[in-house]
Amino acid sequence: MSRRARRQRVAIVGGGCAGLAAAFELSRPGRGYEVTVFQQGWRLGGKGASGRGPSGRIEEHGLHVWMGYYENAFRLMRECYDELGRDRSSGPLATWEEAFAPSGHVAAADRTTSGAWSPWSVFFPETAGRPGEPETHYDPPSVPDYLVRTAALVGKLLATTFRVEQPGAGQARGLRDVAGRLAGYAGLGGLAAVLEALRAVELVVGSSMGAAAPEQIIRPLGAIAGATRALLQDFVRERDELRRLWGVIDVALASMRGLADPKLLRENRGFDPLDRFDCREWLLHNGASEDSIQSSFVRALYDLGFAYDNGDFDRPRIAAGAAMRGSLRAFFTYRGSFFWKMQAGMGDVVFAPLYEVLKRRGVRFEFFHRLRDVRMKGGETRRPFVAGLDFDVQARLRRGSDYAPLVEVGGLPCWPAQPDWRQLEEGPRLRDAGHDFESHWNGTRASGRSVELGRDFDYVVLAVGVGALPHVARQLVASDDRWRVMVDRVKTVPTRAFQLWLKPTIDELGWTKGSVSLTGFREPFDTWADMTHLGKAEAWRARPGTIAYFCSVLADPGPVSRTHPEAEAARVRREAISFLNNEIGHLWPAAWRRPGEFRWDLLQEADRGRPSGAWRDERAFDTQFWRANVSPTDRYTLSLPGSIEHRISPLDVPVENMTVAGDWTECGLNLGCVEAAVMSGLLASHAISQAPSLSSIVGYRHP
Repeated sequence: MSRRARRQRVAIVGGGCAGLAAAFELSRPGRGYEVTVFQQGWRLGGKGASGRGPSGRIEEHGLHVWMGYYENAFRLMRECYDELGRDRSSGPLATWEEAFAPSGHVAAADRTTSGAWSPWSVFFPETAGRPGEPETHYDPPSVPDYLVRTAALVGKLLATTFRVEQPGAGQARGLRDVAGRLAGYAGLGGLAAVLEALRAVELVVGSSMGAAAPEQIIRPLGAIAGATRALLQDFVRERDELRRLWGVIDVALASMRGLADPKLLRENRGFDPLDRFDCREWLLHNGASEDSIQSSFVRALYDLGFAYDNGDFDRPRIAAGAAMRGSLRAFFTYRGSFFWKMQAGMGDVVFAPLYEVLKRRGVRFEFFHRLRDVRMKGGETRRPFVAGLDFDVQARLRRGSDYAPLVEVGGLPCWPAQPDWRQLEEGPRLRDAGHDFESHWNGTRASGRSVELGRDFDYVVLAVGVGALPHVARQLVASDDRWRVMVDRVKTVPTRAFQLWLKPTIDELGWTKGSVSLTGFREPFDTWADMTHLGKAEAWRARPGTIAYFCSVLADPGPVSRTHPEAEAARVRREAISFLNNEIGHLWPAAWRRPGEFRWDLLQEADRGRPSGAWRDERAFDTQFWRANVSPTDRYTLSLPGSIEHRISPLDVPVENMTVAGDWTECGLNLGCVEAAVMSGLLASHAISQAPSLSSIVGYRHP
């Protein structure tokens, strides 16, 4: 698609990260586009939406932390906050630096040799720069660069762990000699020789790939890995700390061997050739041990990515190329901090500022619009095109004006956890009937509305979740085999989450390692983050001592009925209560009255005019927050082996006047995350307006 005339009208369906990134680009002054965002329900955010409940509590879809390599997402937020121009003296979170705080403490739950749980925590050091710096031209490293960095990391881990002197640049021989000697490292006799071999790989690969054919790299890498395993594997087996480090080293050695594949080093395709393999299978193929690929280090990759086919913990699957791209960027390219935690809800930090800036620019928001179908036309003489969009209008506004969606909590504009019923016709009746406008199974309809090509829009950005396409774009899916195959192969899974507000501090609960983000723990809730810092952004009379978020994938039950959301929410509740009774004491020993019995009186109830801690049994859990993310638009996009090639790019949509946006598209990252969604939104904008330039999208068309 190309830009044809001034004031072209763009209809964006879906107000998540991808749709709003596209809206932000297309509505820039001077671009000449009239943008309308159509949104189901009362709030923006998609899978990242949050709302304010009682006591101003932040209620999220799950755990949201940003990674330090999210260059495009951070650049978007930097520009948004700059344009928003909040007065620092009159309210909180006026700048992006106030809205995001570095968080480099990460942990993986691990079993000791005795069978007890012993979390392994790491403090990632702060690095130079900050993500999304607009004045910096930044590209991710190439595959050979990653190979060099991985070799350096392995050398450093071996040298520091086992106190062996690491060879410096002055100790290395000339490049020609090193290249010639690489094949002789099969007889390595000690760690000093291993380190010299690793340094040789750094020199050969880092200086010029032309100095050694790929087979000259692969052979010695196999020898290096084999020699290191022979030296260390038995030695570390009964030593928990060394065993954990060995798992990282072993996986890194296997990654090095895999990264030296000629297809990666010679073909300019980045990690794409690896996407037909599962990551664990690929690591095994390249020499990693079974123990290493089952380690907490690797398990964390699968848990953080909800990477379980159909939500089945016995079917861990993630495409090796996508996994390596994300992991290596995370470890080697983060800027400032490994993780960044938002200082309020994601709706407050991300989607409220974007909404305010876009409204100022003249972007229209049509809330309570649920897409019913995308009407297609075209035939033998013309490519398919979108002729109209049919919506169910879920509720009418009382005064016929625009819906005002935000509320203030502590001076900060936020999304409420429920619609403002006062603005809706028959609002009290709708509220009392328990209507959930965001649920796929709620058919509330005040009226219908059709928007038409030529009258209401010229282009469409379809920014709904891929799981929703069979329900809201039936003609589109039926029109082309590419759509049908993509919908079939690019799978999604439901997820679950719960949040606790507790009276004791995290130290008083028995966790002594400080504020942390932890994954790899026992199911059904494998991931936990301490989010106590959010208490200052809420509206408690007495601030909680601890705020904790838990999440994980949720098993997919298959065909469902209209009562599915309630049944799955009840399942999350049951399993969360069981988890607290039977598992949480491994992390918080003081939270158990005795093994198998959680201290329910520790939970802090929202301010409702009755004494906190009135419930001293499992009924206390009902004062907290939990949810099952089962609606098609809430489901998490998987990166399964063999599925990436079937994704459709926003730049290559086989529809004349439409593009797509979402982390399910082929966007250059191909993982379910904020960064992928923003990249996709930028590509959708480029498909319509030729802006932004592809070269300005960090990481697009790079490894």
